[in-house]
Amino acid sequence: MASSSRGEFSSSFGFVMAAAGSAVGLGNIWGFPTQTAENGGAAFVLVYVLLAFLVGYPVLMAEFTIGRHTRMAPPDAYKKLGGGKPYFIIGLMGLVTVGVILSFYSIIAGSMIAYFVEPIGRMLGLESMADWVVSQSSLSNFVFMTIFFVFTLLIVSGGVSNGIEKWAKRFMPLLFALFIILVVYVLTLDGAMEGARVYLLPDFSKVFDPKLLTSAMGQAFFSLSLGVGGMLVYGSYTSDKANLTRLGWLVTLCDIGVAIIAGFLIIPAMYAASNLGTEIFDASGALISGPNLIFQVLPSLFDSMGSIGVFVAFIFFLLMSIAALTSSMSMLETIVSYVVDSTEVGRKKATWYTGSVFWLIAVVIVFNYDALFDLIVTIATEYAQPFFGLAIAVFAGWVIRKNALLTELKKGQPEIEKTFFYKIWPIFLKVVCPILILLVFLQTFNF
Repeated sequence: MASSSRGEFSSSFGFVMAAAGSAVGLGNIWGFPTQTAENGGAAFVLVYVLLAFLVGYPVLMAEFTIGRHTRMAPPDAYKKLGGGKPYFIIGLMGLVTVGVILSFYSIIAGSMIAYFVEPIGRMLGLESMADWVVSQSSLSNFVFMTIFFVFTLLIVSGGVSNGIEKWAKRFMPLLFALFIILVVYVLTLDGAMEGARVYLLPDFSKVFDPKLLTSAMGQAFFSLSLGVGGMLVYGSYTSDKANLTRLGWLVTLCDIGVAIIAGFLIIPAMYAASNLGTEIFDASGALISGPNLIFQVLPSLFDSMGSIGVFVAFIFFLLMSIAALTSSMSMLETIVSYVVDSTEVGRKKATWYTGSVFWLIAVVIVFNYDALFDLIVTIATEYAQPFFGLAIAVFAGWVIRKNALLTELKKGQPEIEKTFFYKIWPIFLKVVCPILILLVFLQTFNF
């Protein structure tokens, strides 16, 4: 039975900002732009947008609807709606997975905070301190990972409306504003327009390339934080009066919008860095992506910009820290919601108890980084997440009674049965989404 202390979002705006914050993470900012550049430019963007709405949005709506209908965290929600013990276990596995993702995510996010602090140290003349915070040593990684974890714990322990919603409504508009400011500035740099052309010029010959399709599918699905329960939990905190289909559109649009804007920032910035002598291609000839992009290419660009580069670096890593924090809030909340629902432990204790467990896992990873980090990231994101994504699509399309979803959607949209969305949604959940997700899953295993 759900605890009465679960809480609820106080406004649709707060819900959209929190859900969009969950979706908008570091992967959007460094993953989407380089995938676009490597997979046909604007052709990839087109396929990504189509798949985000054709696959991501239907599954997102399923999670929102299941969450609000049950007012429970994933394991109990699946069990209540007919999933039985198998789906209860899948739900528990999802909670463990999202906790492990939080553990390694906090290490990367801690580095963002370190790079945010570094220019402040330089401005204050604390050169040795500035060098240490970005040294990527085990000790510096431990310190900043812990700082990031504490921020996350403090926000989530505040509750749904007074913690997550309050800060999401502050962070997300700031994130959008910082993005626009940086995009406008970067596009004025020498070499940046070449990057913009690479980003925008479509190569339609790659549209039917299996690599492009699977990359776009994976980006569309995983950028929306689907499969591991975060969106389901946020849906469980939504008012019965809310129009879930409208909220789902808004969250999807926010996620897509940030990814596309990130492309206008990252790719031009990379080519601006190349214009100044920084290497932006790896040994295989592909654009550098991931941590190397964030911690090597872009800092080189900022360093080459002189005094203004210190300020630009400060703004950029503030943006990255905010994006990381809005995602980590939902990761931790997914686990905390289950603990609150299933035990008599209060929210604050549940937050600090569960957070401490996954902080300890992060500590183990930090001090065994070379052996564990890539392995855990691969298992969690390339194998576990596709499995959970497929499981939720099958559950929503084939296990749950259609009337249960319809009844829930009608609470905030009485005329839902007459809409085009409702006429095609069940077909997508039953057929289109499982097939496309399965293709990505098989591609992951190189089948």
